[in-house]
Amino acid sequence: MSTPQSTPGSRLLRRKPVETLIAESASAGEEGGGGGHLRRSIGLWQLSSIGIGATVGTGIFFVLSTSVPEAGPAVILSFVLAAVTAGLTALCYAEMASAIPVSGSSYSYAYATLGELVAFGVGVCLLMEYGVSASAIAVSWGEYLNEFLDLAFGVRIPDALAAAPGNGGYVNLPAVVLVALVVLLLVRGASESAKVNAAMVAIKLAVLVLFVAVGLTGFHSGNLTPFMPLGAAGVQVAASSIFFSFIGLDAVSTAGEEVENPRRTLPLAIVISLVVVTLLYVAVAVTAVGAQPWQKFEGQEAGLSQILQDVTGQGWPGMVFALGAIVSIFSITLVVIYGQTRILYAMGRDGMLPKKFAEVSPRTGTPVWNTWVVGIAVAALAAFFPLSLLADMTSLGTLVAFAVVSVGVIILRRTQPDLPRGFRVPLYPVVPLLSIGFCAYLITGLHTDTFVAFGVTLVLATAVYFGYSVKHSKLAATETRERVEIG
Repeated sequence: MSTPQSTPGSRLLRRKPVETLIAESASAGEEGGGGGHLRRSIGLWQLSSIGIGATVGTGIFFVLSTSVPEAGPAVILSFVLAAVTAGLTALCYAEMASAIPVSGSSYSYAYATLGELVAFGVGVCLLMEYGVSASAIAVSWGEYLNEFLDLAFGVRIPDALAAAPGNGGYVNLPAVVLVALVVLLLVRGASESAKVNAAMVAIKLAVLVLFVAVGLTGFHSGNLTPFMPLGAAGVQVAASSIFFSFIGLDAVSTAGEEVENPRRTLPLAIVISLVVVTLLYVAVAVTAVGAQPWQKFEGQEAGLSQILQDVTGQGWPGMVFALGAIVSIFSITLVVIYGQTRILYAMGRDGMLPKKFAEVSPRTGTPVWNTWVVGIAVAALAAFFPLSLLADMTSLGTLVAFAVVSVGVIILRRTQPDLPRGFRVPLYPVVPLLSIGFCAYLITGLHTDTFVAFGVTLVLATAVYFGYSVKHSKLAATETRERVEIG
């Protein structure tokens, strides 16, 4: 029996067997964390908190200042459109996560279904999704910190130290401090981080409920007229920009190797996260545009806190909300940086990146070196780049990764129909096809400079793949060894 010779084309399309992916993570629950494995220590509600923590607030706390000027009061429809897209994709994620319960999220799913080159490209999109979004979130943290300091003590951090170049400052120091605090917590261990995050999610939900309760007292139906001043195109553009607000659904699947009973827990946590997120987003959006004319949103910092001050005529509601936002945005940053490190862990384990990225501390069971690298990169982006560019880059990376997962569901159903699945997408193949279509629609609504930045990123990624990854791929080494043994 002979084995076909590997050609350049076949090397780029080689797939990693699902059985191999699962086998590599099978001992993740072993005590001690030695041998480079992660520990299974996260339950359903902790995992749901990770999803809610990464999603609720990622956009709501600051994205209205950029999306409302693009759509007017119809930004409500933009949130609904983004939620429908996220919901369709969440169902696809639930199936893939239950069938392939490993770290790496859509990177690992693409490796199993679409091949190595596509998987590497998806990995790059995930770097944009997690790393860049963490930077965007950290930028907004400084805005609410300044709002709280101003209301509580009458002082503000000088713009030179609280804003990026081009936005009136030299460096965003609060964003750097936030990232440093998050990294210090993450290197202590995933279980500790999940417990802290669960407490912060409770605070976050409380302050958003406070916003809705107080904000509705200032609701004026006249603020919703005209409802769609910038037309359907404005709704699309706004939905494209705010879509990164739904990345927390993806963050759930990055914890595949640290979750107890992953085939059941992963899909349940994704669905729970989606329901909570959608209800809160729509409620906050309706309240915000009903309480304030849409023209006032543009350029408004710490906007939700300001709305509460305007509605009540008092400073305390805004101060309480700003304090809650400070805690909440910390939890968001915690989760997305966590997700970023687990993507790099999976890529390092596969040989797509240097093996240093897959090293795990025997003491804490976490990829410590990996986490510090991510922290430094995220802090640098947050310190020197404006929020608007970071948000759109995140949306593009997220949409591409989401579309790939939906394609993966179709391929895996065809290639491995008997693979055990804890959850199956309903109305197959309509749901994954709709998911792909909605993602493509939102991608076309992004700004031109976002595609330019994305193109530059892909060029750099291609250089890394052909310069390093294709030569160090563990899957390639395995195939070569098998050919030698057979031949």
